[in-house]
Amino acid sequence: MNHSHAKETFLTREAILKLLSDDEVASVSKAEESSASIKDGEEYLNLEQLDRGVQKAQGTIQAIGQTLERKAVHEKTWAKILDALKALPGTED
Repeated sequence: MNHSHAKETFLTREAILKLLSDDEVASVSKAEESSASIKDGEEYLNLEQLDRGVQKAQGTIQAIGQTLERKAVHEKTWAKILDALKALPGTED
């Protein structure tokens, strides 16, 4: 990953985090602190790998690092997050 892409990814991650309400931030923080799992078929973002876009769990997986599950945020917030991802070059859909 080149420097400008890394900077864009960081800025996009920060923009996504700013979209979250206090309740949504708390939900993400709880998931990071526990050994939460993401169930088969659930959508999520790995905030450390935004260039992979929205991912769908294949089988139950362990949530690692900064994972944001779709179910943890309101639909309006998720839509805003998807818009923010579109600004990141090379994001997979």
